[in-house]
This record gives sequence, structure tokens and C-alpha cells, in this order.
Amino acid sequence: MSGLNTSIIEKLDENDRDKIEYFAKLLLNQSKYKKIKNEIEKRRKEIEKDEILSHNDIWKGMNA
Repeated sequence: MSGLNTSIIEKLDENDRDKIEYFAKLLLNQSKYKKIKNEIEKRRKEIEKDEILSHNDIWKGMNA
């Protein structure tokens, strides 16, 4: 399906239009937050490998 024809949506009853709107919002939110989701996954892997900085490590780096 290359595009959603709005005339098809207009022929649906209101309840079905609401369902399409709901699922469209879900899809948009998934792609919208994909970047941050990937960042969280990356950070989890770093934490599992104990590749983290402590508060003191950050301050030491700033004072060096």
C-alpha cells in the first residue's frame, strides 16, 4: 500500500475511523521514539559491561 486514500477513510463509520487514527498514532510514535529507544538499548549494553562513568569520574575529567 503506497498511500492511504482519504476518500476510503471518509466512507468508514466514525468508530472505524477512530481505530485507524489510533493505530496511525501508534505507528508514528514508534518511529518518533526509535532514536531514543536505540540509545537506551546501547546504554543498557554499556551498563551490562560495566562501561559507566561515576559522578566523580566526570568531575575528575573536567578538572584535568
